Amino acid sequence: MAPLQQIIDRRLSGKNKSVGNRERFLRRYRAQIREAVRKAVSGRGIRDLEQGEDVSLPRHDVSEPTFGHAPGGSREYVHPGNQEFVKGDRIERPRGQAGGGTGSGEASDSGEGEDDFVFRLTREEFMQVFFEDLALPHLVRTQLAEVPEWKTHRAGFTSEGTPNNLHVVRSMRGALARRIALGGEDRKELRRLAEHLARLQAHPDAATALLRKEIHETELAIEELRKRAKHVPYIDPIDLRYRSRVRTPVPSAKAVMFCLMDVSGSMDEARKDMSKRFFMLLYLFLTRHYEKIDLVFIRHHTQAQEVTEDEFFHATETGGTVVSSALLLMRDIVRARYPSNEWNIYGAQASDGDNWHQDSGRCRELLDEALLPLVRYYAYVQVAEAEQNLWQEYTQLEDAHPNFAMRKVSSAQDIYPVFRELFRKEGTPA
Repeated sequence: MAPLQQIIDRRLSGKNKSVGNRERFLRRYRAQIREAVRKAVSGRGIRDLEQGEDVSLPRHDVSEPTFGHAPGGSREYVHPGNQEFVKGDRIERPRGQAGGGTGSGEASDSGEGEDDFVFRLTREEFMQVFFEDLALPHLVRTQLAEVPEWKTHRAGFTSEGTPNNLHVVRSMRGALARRIALGGEDRKELRRLAEHLARLQAHPDAATALLRKEIHETELAIEELRKRAKHVPYIDPIDLRYRSRVRTPVPSAKAVMFCLMDVSGSMDEARKDMSKRFFMLLYLFLTRHYEKIDLVFIRHHTQAQEVTEDEFFHATETGGTVVSSALLLMRDIVRARYPSNEWNIYGAQASDGDNWHQDSGRCRELLDEALLPLVRYYAYVQVAEAEQNLWQEYTQLEDAHPNFAMRKVSSAQDIYPVFRELFRKEGTPA
């Protein structure tokens, strides 16, 4: 059998010349990559969520076609040592698994195989897959933000600019027009003199001294015009045209996200870790997709306190449990700083569901009467499987308020699916 031949493109590739191929690869294996990202998130620590990831793909899925030359025609071969087959017999396909393995999960003493193809996702690619198809629900253009967002778009051409914005076709078109304009009169005069010279040379008395002098003067004038035409530059700095881009303000919705986390004594380290993972996902998602969004962090035990981002994720304060203190603080902050007619207001709450029994009813009333009418969306995540009194009270709100959602998270592996379910784009299948 003739050896397979491969075509290898050895042309040098400049910087980022393989971006197109990489994007096609990501689109082709999107399902495997999304699954690898989901598994990676489930097993990572809070501080490692934003790193890249190695994705393993089956080798047979990424094999590329090769070109080969078949022998062609009908050929007969003589194989030495044949004591089993005669002419016309059909030889069965060899049995066994690819690579010579047994296929039963046991070790084999023969055969060879290939490892899976390992593909490295960059940090940006990992986060892009991580947060695709996610958005803040019911985000509307409530009011323009104080600092408008800017969008760059093309605005014709300009005579000044940087070399990377040079428009070659437009520049050459301008150079050609200039040469035509500058040489128009000279070309007319050149045609007139050429016709006059032809008439003089065809005259019967062309040999006379007078006509010879006129012919000589005409030839000199033609030569002078041709020299002047050659001095017109092929391209001049005034011909250069550059792509022009301008920045225009675009409407930007004002949005605020309230993050409420229970840090009471009933929240052990595992539950606090799951809560922090959920809010870390939310924080990365918001800061990555929405440049003009305010974040308000509230921690609570028996008392609620607005804290900084660092305190929210790393403080170790603990105590009893009065969930309504956080809801009251959120209500007061909304009234003082974020009027609902100017802001898109969102809330996310994480708790183990354990609360002072007489306080859970008050939490339901606060959400029902004071907060849910003001917010675009409110998500409650319980980091415990058992249904505590707070879960039972919140269940009464789910049917009455379409902008309220609640889910359970019992392990770190459940956080990412629940997060995607809570914040998927409107119209995207679950």
